[in-house]
Amino acid sequence: MSDRRGLLIILSSPSGAGKSTLANRLRKWDADMQFSVSATTRAPREGEEHGREYYFHSRAEFETLVNNNGMLEHAEVFGNLYGSPRAPVEAAINKGRDLLFDIDWQGGQQVRNSALGKHVLSIFILPPSIPELERRLHARAQDSDAVIEGRMQKSRDEISHWPEYDYVLVNDDLDETEARLRTIISAERLRLSQQPGVVEVVRRLNGEFEARKIEKQEGEE
Repeated sequence: MSDRRGLLIILSSPSGAGKSTLANRLRKWDADMQFSVSATTRAPREGEEHGREYYFHSRAEFETLVNNNGMLEHAEVFGNLYGSPRAPVEAAINKGRDLLFDIDWQGGQQVRNSALGKHVLSIFILPPSIPELERRLHARAQDSDAVIEGRMQKSRDEISHWPEYDYVLVNDDLDETEARLRTIISAERLRLSQQPGVVEVVRRLNGEFEARKIEKQEGEE
């Protein structure tokens, strides 16, 4: 077991605010940081492997995991179930590895309310303005105008959940936002819930206090 517990880092933002770019930068900063691999009931696509892109399960297997408290969060999307398996997340936490979660605010809410909620660090990324958000979506040149409009409509609801997060950052400068994320993560790694060894240190200090007390009493006799 590691000297510290891993963090469950939930990064959320409306599409185009820079979440994916920032997540990839964090992984370059810390090679031990990894994405949490989700489970799904959809069929594997060509080249995908179980345990790498997703954990692939039948619907019955997935529902059994849910019923046995084996999922931290789950949802149905376009007829397929998706979720975050609990076992590999617990294993990463115990090894001191931080996990990045690519989930929406609803999934984040479920993880925060789970048995592992005390290890969650949730951060919401805001765009500097709505015109800039739309400009970034067009600049990616990945979606049609209709898809971009749908993303813009959805972003208002996503942004409305900002008060539910531990930290909120405005991504007006990518380098500065990355630096702030590093600072937050470095500090949160020192949170008491992430340092199981502190309990033993305090016990040792209390024992030394008792030994000192006995020595003084014996010296006065």
